[in-house]
Amino acid sequence: MARLAGGDGQHGPDGSDGRRPTMKDVATLARVSLSTVSRYVNGDPGRPDLADRIQQAIDLLGYQRDLTASNLRRADRASASIGVVVADVGNPFFAAVLRGVEEVARARGSITVAASSDEDPARERELATALVARRVDGLIVVPAAADSSYLRAGRHSGLPLAFVDRPPRYLDADTVLSDNAGGAATATRHLLDRGHTRIAFLGDHERIFTCAERLRGYREALTAAGLPVDPDLIRLDLDGTTTAAATRDLPARRDPPTAVLTSQNLLTIAAIHALRGLGAQHRVAFIGFDDVPLADALEPSVTVIAQQPVTLGRRAAELLFSRIDGYTGPTRSVVVDTELVPRASSELPRGDPPASWSGGGEYERV
Repeated sequence: MARLAGGDGQHGPDGSDGRRPTMKDVATLARVSLSTVSRYVNGDPGRPDLADRIQQAIDLLGYQRDLTASNLRRADRASASIGVVVADVGNPFFAAVLRGVEEVARARGSITVAASSDEDPARERELATALVARRVDGLIVVPAAADSSYLRAGRHSGLPLAFVDRPPRYLDADTVLSDNAGGAATATRHLLDRGHTRIAFLGDHERIFTCAERLRGYREALTAAGLPVDPDLIRLDLDGTTTAAATRDLPARRDPPTAVLTSQNLLTIAAIHALRGLGAQHRVAFIGFDDVPLADALEPSVTVIAQQPVTLGRRAAELLFSRIDGYTGPTRSVVVDTELVPRASSELPRGDPPASWSGGGEYERV
């Protein structure tokens, strides 16, 4: 392959003068037209022999496509980036969802820009607006807002959208969800099958779709078994701190539970700490919704309803990119299965509930 002449003595083909290599440099080195290089870098390889020469020139020069300039010039305003707004990027569940999104985006040559709403509707709207202003090609949202219709108005209008983990309200859009109610019902039946009829439910916020659905599954399983739903055993609006206090308070109920079901991973961790603090981890059966790190290494190991967060992210990204590619058909809803992962914590058989969870030894195993 011929090299750039560099006859002016000022720069060579590798941009040694500090100047960033341009598409024109690539075209000159590859001995093709500028339009041929433009088509190649925008996804149209053209003739194999020309594509090979262009790629060699790109590698030699260290050329990188200027996405900002390309974004300003192209009629479709594509930026090769997508935005993702989740509740908390620090939560292992949402981190895994982002991993699934990134896997699909990377294969499409797009980068993923992620941010946390912290369950604040105003923050969610602010982030969505900021991402749109940066001309992302589409948005994936875990909605915190009670009304998502703003995403079809004003500057957001026409932007490809997908929702994951929770559906939008007042907006028809592609959505990927876990089988929340089904998973909670499975967990509750698992405890019922082991003789537990007093099962506490510890949840975050009922206004959050996932908590409401898991609470529904818990209630439906009790009702189907012919048991009453005791509001005294349902504690909501919890976080990591208040879950510990709520767990410690359960033995003071008029008829204490013999089993506990938590609605999400952070609450699961807090409840485990509280049970261990009470010395009750071998006396009270326990299931958490969402797998948690080292759940299988604890004593007793922790039974969970496992979601598939990476799959949730992948499917949401696939739906989004189909919209970016021009799909205009009906909205699609995908429900991803959950799985009961039975471990030792749920295998404690029901005994007569002690006056206090602490002391008195373990229940007799049968």
